[in-house]
Amino acid sequence: MSLDVPAALLERAEQGDIDDAEFVECVRTSLPYAWEVVSRVAGDLRAGTEEYADNRVPPPDEVARGQLLRALASDAIRGGLERHFGVKLAFQNCHRVAAFPLSAVGGETYTRYISPRAQLLNQSPELRNC
Repeated sequence: MSLDVPAALLERAEQGDIDDAEFVECVRTSLPYAWEVVSRVAGDLRAGTEEYADNRVPPPDEVARGQLLRALASDAIRGGLERHFGVKLAFQNCHRVAAFPLSAVGGETYTRYISPRAQLLNQSPELRNC
């Protein structure tokens, strides 16, 4: 299961749409490692002068790795994180998460980062099973 959904939130979801802030809070509490990584790269992007910020540190364990994979593999979760932090997320391997300004989508740096070539160049034997 990806998220630990409080009963009250589940009831509201069964009755109709829920508030984006409630959904993002559920993500934050359910996937704390993924939240920390995305929060950090989004903060690094805002604080820095680079075109993007990314995480290159592998998760500390399989639980953390699973959280990151679940967060970024789900369109709803990933979209909620992107809206909350005001960034576009890009993902390679089991841990390389990047935050780009929304204005970078479609630009040269973003397109290069998400390219098949970049994915291949980001491979290594240590990451084969991540």
